[in-house]
Amino acid sequence: MSEHPRGPRGLRAVPATLVRGRERLTGAFQHRYPIVAVTGMTGVGKSELVDHLAGRPRSDEPPEAGSAVMERRVRRDRRLRGFRFRVVPGENAATRLGALDEVFHDDPVDGVLHVVANGHATGRRRPAGTTGAVHVDREEQLARELEDWTVTAHRIASMAVRRPRPTWLVVVVTKVDLFLDDVDEVVRSYSPGSGTPFGDRLDELRALAGAAKLSVDVLPACSRLEPDSPLEPRQRDAYLAALEARMGQLAGHV
Repeated sequence: MSEHPRGPRGLRAVPATLVRGRERLTGAFQHRYPIVAVTGMTGVGKSELVDHLAGRPRSDEPPEAGSAVMERRVRRDRRLRGFRFRVVPGENAATRLGALDEVFHDDPVDGVLHVVANGHATGRRRPAGTTGAVHVDREEQLARELEDWTVTAHRIASMAVRRPRPTWLVVVVTKVDLFLDDVDEVVRSYSPGSGTPFGDRLDELRALAGAAKLSVDVLPACSRLEPDSPLEPRQRDAYLAALEARMGQLAGHV
């Protein structure tokens, strides 16, 4: 004789139904609000970029120091879609390594914005008793930028091979107002197949992760404009709009 739906068998079915319902809700939420890791060395403008993308740009005052902890931002649009940003600290500290573990292992993200600045990162190392940004040699900054990317690229590759679905990566070349006449050339230097040290590391990442598991884009951007910047606000906004549009495509929002 079959058991009544309210009997033991029916009771066992209730939690399974709740689990499936919760999974469907979670999947729908993740599709509408995918998680995006924002990585890059300190001083490249990660927080400023994300504040603009999240619709809450800061003032034009130069930043004093990078955050020592992971920052979280959410972008929402009128269609109830957007992104959940995880801004990884750029300083080489335990908090940075912990944040990298979180976004690439513990709670793997859906996409990555890796921010570079063509060697124009704002210096943050100050002599004792001084404040404000410090000047750092551009070649030194490029070397640190490549070192930072090497660490991040290994984490991305490890995550990509474990995930059941593809991961997307956008290399964001920011502060383009500082090299406006060479933007196209600089963007190419950060692209796969460019033959540059950064491009070679990017090619290695694609080989490790598998081209089908990792899509790569390289886009220029700018957040804060200097008072004498040759880039007009409308041009800055156009760069940011192009980045947002591509992210929406990669996330399946359009």
